[in-house]
Amino acid sequence: MLRTWKKGTWVLAAAALLSTIALGAAACGGDDDDDAADTPTAAASTSNSTVAGTPTQAGIAANIGKEDSANLTGAGATFPAPIYQAWFDDYNKDVAKNVKVNYQAVGSGGGIQQFTAGTVDFGASDVGMTDAQLQAAPDAQLLPTVLGAVVVTYNVPELKSPLKLDGTTLANIYLGNTKKWNDAAIAALNSGVSLPDKDIQVTYRSDSSGTSGVFTDYLSKVSDEWKTKVGQATAPKWPVGQGGQGNDGVTNVVKQTPYAIGYVELTYAKTNKLSFADMKNKAGKFVTPSVEATSAAAASATLPADYRLSITNADGDAAYPISSFTYLILPKARGKCTQQTPLVDMLWWAYHDKAAQSTITELNYAPLPANLLPKIETTLKSLKCDDGAKNSLKGT
Repeated sequence: MLRTWKKGTWVLAAAALLSTIALGAAACGGDDDDDAADTPTAAASTSNSTVAGTPTQAGIAANIGKEDSANLTGAGATFPAPIYQAWFDDYNKDVAKNVKVNYQAVGSGGGIQQFTAGTVDFGASDVGMTDAQLQAAPDAQLLPTVLGAVVVTYNVPELKSPLKLDGTTLANIYLGNTKKWNDAAIAALNSGVSLPDKDIQVTYRSDSSGTSGVFTDYLSKVSDEWKTKVGQATAPKWPVGQGGQGNDGVTNVVKQTPYAIGYVELTYAKTNKLSFADMKNKAGKFVTPSVEATSAAAASATLPADYRLSITNADGDAAYPISSFTYLILPKARGKCTQQTPLVDMLWWAYHDKAAQSTITELNYAPLPANLLPKIETTLKSLKCDDGAKNSLKGT
């Protein structure tokens, strides 16, 4: 994939990246630790960042892995795939030319499965692993990377201004209770807008998906009927609709199907010029999905020691209600040092290099809260390799 980097901005359209990701897709209660808990703010994590090559506040240069050499493999979520691919490409181009990463965007379920089976060096998921999944993979360390927004996309040619929806109405659409675009509940939220008398074509993720996990987590919080009949799941039994593989698959179905509705990560909607709805949040405010609104959803969150936390339907006037952390999954101790050290060194760079952090917002994700960085540093320093024989991160 060819990219031109100029002052931290992508010049090449992100559509090429998403196309590359689509081609690469091969398949479809934490511990309490008062010392580790954080209360994030909406500030970007670049406040503690430095340029590569100079020591960070933690005393380790951002480009600590510049002499590393490895071919790394990872698999998992499509939600953060654009930012991960950008990081991996930039790290290889600008820092460690002998570190290459093959990331397969197969969905969060596939990423957890492959990590647990030991067939990849790292996994990725948009939702924290369940207790049962962690029991099956006791060496797993979740590590949040960015925040993202799941947006409600639609293809209604007659609409010239953004659609407004609330959680109850959205749940009823996906339950099959609300079938027409001019239904009274939708009309009540969109006063003065002429809505077509057309059937709603519901679209969902056909693979085991963290994006679906976030979406159904939100629906379960705003609709008792959804919680009872369907619930929160990465691969729920959808009551109605047709499926699409990955964020890119849902994007394509919505683009090609008049009167469709779907849900994808914000980058996919913006890159493909899909319309997306303003959502009514917990405070009763209609919020347009954005980097700022995603950050606002994490502003009142308190992260547990293992980082597993849902921030859907968050408090705050400015909070976008379908927001989420997304995670990488790394070995705590059992990884081979030949693979684990280059991986952890690269992640140290991603969290500390200013250009790497700038890429986050350029691709419509939100940075982690600034006061989470010291905890991330502690986690990276704690990782071992070769069955605990060595520290994974250089300089520790």
